[in-house]
Amino acid sequence: MKNITKPNFVLEADCIWPVAGVDEVGRGPLAGPVLAAAVILNPTSIPDGLADSKVLTRSNREFLDIALRKSGAHISLGAASVPEIDKLNILSATLLAMKRAIMSLRISPGSVLVDGTQAPALPCQTSTVIGGDSRSLSIAAASIIAKVARDRLMSRLSHRYPIYGWNKNAGYATAAHRTVLKKYGPTPHHRMSFAPLRNHDIETV
Repeated sequence: MKNITKPNFVLEADCIWPVAGVDEVGRGPLAGPVLAAAVILNPTSIPDGLADSKVLTRSNREFLDIALRKSGAHISLGAASVPEIDKLNILSATLLAMKRAIMSLRISPGSVLVDGTQAPALPCQTSTVIGGDSRSLSIAAASIIAKVARDRLMSRLSHRYPIYGWNKNAGYATAAHRTVLKKYGPTPHHRMSFAPLRNHDIETV
């Protein structure tokens, strides 16, 4: 695997244990749900190479996803659907997905580290961490789990709607995705509250 400078465990050391790291993926795409992951690492078995999922290759992310699941880490996922995104707005839907991920953990965290500047209301100590996926091992682990899970979900949806290329673009507004969208219109999995879909009278396919 590529040698990448990895985050550390300093933030976790100042928290009430057990500590859950939380991150999301899918705030920006035109299609698909927003997905969040919560991870409580096993301090005695942390896989080497954890880093912000965005700086890892797909194969590295998938390798680390398996390693994390074998390490004894507690892992859970939470999602907010496209209808929820369109109804609530993407920020509120993201916080909802995060809360669902945390509440689905098999053990209750003593504290939570959330990537970014905003966090859902939780019944435990909660801290936001700007650039958390490159600073906290727990958040980095969550970013990897969330990214792998959402990429797999969009690949499965791509089998039903192959022309949109979701197996490659994960629903993001690439030039190819926008071109197909303009020609064929949106699917039920497109976020109608997002530009360029908002205020367009287009029937779903």
